[in-house]
Amino acid sequence: MKPLNHLVIAIKGAGEMASGIAVRLYAANLQRIYMLDIQEPLAVRRGVSFSEAMYEGDKTVEGVTAVLADGDREIEKIWQRGKIAVTADPSWKTIGLLKPDIIIDAILAKKNLGTSINDAPLVIGLGPGFTAAGDVHLLIETNRGHNLGRIIRKGIAEPNTGVPGEIGGHTTDRVIRAPGKGRFVSRHEIGDDVKPGDLIGSIGEKEVRAGISGIIRGLIRSGTMVFPDLKLGDIDPRGEEHYCHTVSDKSRTISGAVLEGILCVYNDTHQ
Repeated sequence: MKPLNHLVIAIKGAGEMASGIAVRLYAANLQRIYMLDIQEPLAVRRGVSFSEAMYEGDKTVEGVTAVLADGDREIEKIWQRGKIAVTADPSWKTIGLLKPDIIIDAILAKKNLGTSINDAPLVIGLGPGFTAAGDVHLLIETNRGHNLGRIIRKGIAEPNTGVPGEIGGHTTDRVIRAPGKGRFVSRHEIGDDVKPGDLIGSIGEKEVRAGISGIIRGLIRSGTMVFPDLKLGDIDPRGEEHYCHTVSDKSRTISGAVLEGILCVYNDTHQ
């Protein structure tokens, strides 16, 4: 029987929600974690996303550090240093090589991109696109509201509303989206103050401007190739700069549900 803190956990994705889960699990002494993402991640809330390690070599979120691993052989060495491993593996080859005890699909693609209930002893999915007791063992509700963070053991999550969560009375207008296809260029940084109409950046000749006043809480990397309507950033009207660099309430709720699900299944299995 493998001790709880020896469980190998693979997290698909290394963006905001995936990183919030990794921070929570690491704090609970489940630290043999590796995260799989694409070579050039499209994370917006980069201040709290371990995917930044793809560009910088490492990334620290709330005192927890993730380090870029060049292939599966470096992952164990990173764990020995007390860090989380992040690796570029869009086809998830390391899952077959390392055979994790737990897989968490935190890509938030609103559809299942290939995760199967047979991929690991415990497979957890986030949000719409999965069926609990079908293609995953457990499903975590991600829609804001009364059921946020609910663990679903059979069935599906609430459908995607397409409407961003309300912050400070703002929903859709706080989100910055790409007006077209091309390379996004910006001189702004996360944490900058902006007002309605301020130039955030451009895609070719198309300008990207702020819709509300507040602080840029998230912004995709300048130089990234984007496609129409892709989320480029978000503005937080509350004006609290430290929110840009700390795990959000939504992420904390979801990560708590993931931890609860792991502990429940582990305890049931090992009684």
